[in-house]
Amino acid sequence: MEKSLIALQHGGDVLFLLLGAVMVFAMHAGFAFLEVGTVRQKNQVNAFVKILSDWSVSTVVYFLIGYPISYGIHFYTSAAGLLGDNQGYELVRFFFLLCFAACIPAIISGGIAERAKFWPQVIAGGIFVGISYPIFESLIWGQNSAGLQGFFEATFGAPFHDFAGSVVVHSLGGWLALPAVIILGPRMGRFVRGRSRAIPVSNIPFLALGSWILAVGWFGFNVMSAQSLDGVSGLVAVNSLLAMVGGVLFALVAGKNDPGFIHNGALAGLIAICAGSDLVHPIGAFFVGGIGSLVFVYGYQFEQEKLQIDDVLGVWPLHGVVGTWGGISAGICLWLSV
Repeated sequence: MEKSLIALQHGGDVLFLLLGAVMVFAMHAGFAFLEVGTVRQKNQVNAFVKILSDWSVSTVVYFLIGYPISYGIHFYTSAAGLLGDNQGYELVRFFFLLCFAACIPAIISGGIAERAKFWPQVIAGGIFVGISYPIFESLIWGQNSAGLQGFFEATFGAPFHDFAGSVVVHSLGGWLALPAVIILGPRMGRFVRGRSRAIPVSNIPFLALGSWILAVGWFGFNVMSAQSLDGVSGLVAVNSLLAMVGGVLFALVAGKNDPGFIHNGALAGLIAICAGSDLVHPIGAFFVGGIGSLVFVYGYQFEQEKLQIDDVLGVWPLHGVVGTWGGISAGICLWLSV
């Protein structure tokens, strides 16, 4: 009887995390449609192929190199050994966390769209997923987290808290994208004699579809970050919902009904709440998402018009800066609860 209960628990955890992995995997279709809807029509096919190719390379390098760096676990054993006594939970955990890792090249892709050569970008994405991201992941969530988290707790009174990746995934991806965007320079015709000339998005329905796919998948991104059935939280789900809605409504006002700002405002809210989604009250989550949306709207305008950085999808303000705000908001929540 006890063995049957343990097997049922393991099976439930595997299924739970597998469903989360599939939901977050589907988000990469959202990344694709968001980029395809934003870039010019002549570059749409390239964007579709690029996102799928990045995903495929990310899978191989994270399986062979990245996951072992992050968690000290490798898969160089027999199939029976991989299945183990927990019904292959570690394999599904790899799949789930791969979906997070593969967000890094997907985020960067949106910033450097329409300028980067195909193969150099794919190779760079593989390096980020295989080496750069796993080193950072290992320090916060993985095998090397004890030392750094112990330092934070001893110095600041609490460990660094990032439940679902505002900083580990989104902020890192956005800040990695910024130097690439600056080095590649603006697209031809984007800035003429020091004046900004906007390049219109090509397909609002595709952009909106990308935002919707990402928003739906985000509930797997956040809720399933518990990584087990006994850790699932309705608070995380409702906080994600309220933060997304806050992002939309604040962008609706600040962005003056602009569809690009509104659909990206939803994503800004979701990015902002990732870190503290297990801590914040739903009303607080609404304002965390709303403030994140304002950071994106005004940050994007400042980046494009004042700094004249041609960040096509605005990934630096959206992921880099808003992700940083998400980490700060989680810290504020922890400080208030002490």
